[in-house]
Amino acid sequence: MQKNHIDASQFVKDQQFETDVVIIGSGAGGGIAAEQLAQAGFKVLLLEEGAYYTRDDFVMEERWAYPNLYQEGAARKTRDQAIGILQGRTVGGSTTVNWTTSIRTPPPTLDYWQSEFGLNFTAADDLTPYFAKAEQRLNIQPWQLPPNGNNSVIKRGCEALGWEHTIISRNVNGCANLGYCGMGCPINGKQSMLVSTIPAAMALGATLVSRISVRKLNWRGESITSLDAVPVNQHFQPRSDLNITIRAKHYILAAGAIGSPAILLRSNVPDPSDRLGKHTYLHPSLISGAVFAEQINGHAGAPQSVYSDQFVWPAGNEIGYKLEAAPVHPVLMATKLTGSGEQHAALMQQFNQLQVTIALLRDGFNPQSQGGTVSLDNQQQPVLDYPITDYLWQGARRALLSMAEMQFAAGASQVLPIHHGARLYGSWREAKAAIADLPMQKYRQTVASAHVMGGCNMSADPTQGVVNPQGRHHQLQNLSIFDGSILPTSLGANPQLTIYGMTWRNCEILTKQLNQLL
Repeated sequence: MQKNHIDASQFVKDQQFETDVVIIGSGAGGGIAAEQLAQAGFKVLLLEEGAYYTRDDFVMEERWAYPNLYQEGAARKTRDQAIGILQGRTVGGSTTVNWTTSIRTPPPTLDYWQSEFGLNFTAADDLTPYFAKAEQRLNIQPWQLPPNGNNSVIKRGCEALGWEHTIISRNVNGCANLGYCGMGCPINGKQSMLVSTIPAAMALGATLVSRISVRKLNWRGESITSLDAVPVNQHFQPRSDLNITIRAKHYILAAGAIGSPAILLRSNVPDPSDRLGKHTYLHPSLISGAVFAEQINGHAGAPQSVYSDQFVWPAGNEIGYKLEAAPVHPVLMATKLTGSGEQHAALMQQFNQLQVTIALLRDGFNPQSQGGTVSLDNQQQPVLDYPITDYLWQGARRALLSMAEMQFAAGASQVLPIHHGARLYGSWREAKAAIADLPMQKYRQTVASAHVMGGCNMSADPTQGVVNPQGRHHQLQNLSIFDGSILPTSLGANPQLTIYGMTWRNCEILTKQLNQLL
């Protein structure tokens, strides 16, 4: 067992801990916070519901990775089962299993937050220096190698149509271009929290506790007094036979945009804004497959290296969407491809000729796109209700059209919008007419997500949010939230670098305040 790591599932009696700072969640926010606060000299306890796996465990197999590294075995869905949600549950959180795409917060998003929520990230509060610090710390830079076949299609299609496209920056160092990022990096090339900030924090004396589920925060007046937690079993379900009590001077929630609201809801914390768990965003994503004559081999090479922002910021009130590639691995594809029997088998037989593009809808910027709501089921576990409005469905149809047009422009012989009423189309003209008639309905139209944001949004005004611009809870003075749940909308970009930069900034502010108090 690694020094400074405790596996809570091995406890045989009740436990108590005391620390300066306890951090709940070890993903992008928790990982950055652990290193920053350990460097500042605080005694840090870092908690993670998932297990502590390392490079030796990552065998590049979906059958091992999904049940061990993802929430609900990679089968997490919205309450009505209409949207699938890929979200990490392991030390390092989603940074351990994401596809490494690192994008700074888009300026139009920051402008919207300022106008709607009074969040001014300019002048002394500019996030740019913190993005730069995170980029240096995690070796984030534009990908230098040629894009794989999957991403080359986006590049070719955009060039043929005159659309904007960009080389993606990735948080890798010594990357072997394997293409299995979503299953954990077997060579520690991906600079996730698992291999960067968490080991650094532990070397400075921080303690990592894995396989632990925080059930509630106990509070009195304006302060949290302790937290109650339990070990999880082999299926990562909360156990009821042991209790773990942790007391700290300051509490940091970084359990993600479903997990953090859930803990606060179980704790019945003050919520005068009535926004806790609400306005939770997903970047609802549409999928388009394409068959090419040549070998695409979308399982090999950096999963994402080219994106297009051609449609992210439309001139009117339509919802915007970002175009990216998705890696093509057998289980992931088999569960997303439409059709059954011979039709499905025929598509899988063309596996290496398949190219997959995804379109990420930018939700949260329109009254008809206010996201979903996290609530608790009868087991006190979180569920997300996310209604798909007509406004979103209109965006979904436009996204399918854009992807098909791009894939044909890149030389696809056939395009398959991933919709249960669609089939393979042999020309852009045929696909355009068919997509225009597809019924946009849940269960018919496949929708997925790998990004969860909001639910504990920040706002300068306590009546409009759960935390202030520094991530401090408006009502509980010794509680901070450092994860994607504090984002007031979705981003229109992959969220990890936003969380890194924002957490780094907020940790600096918190450190100064704690030094005055402790």
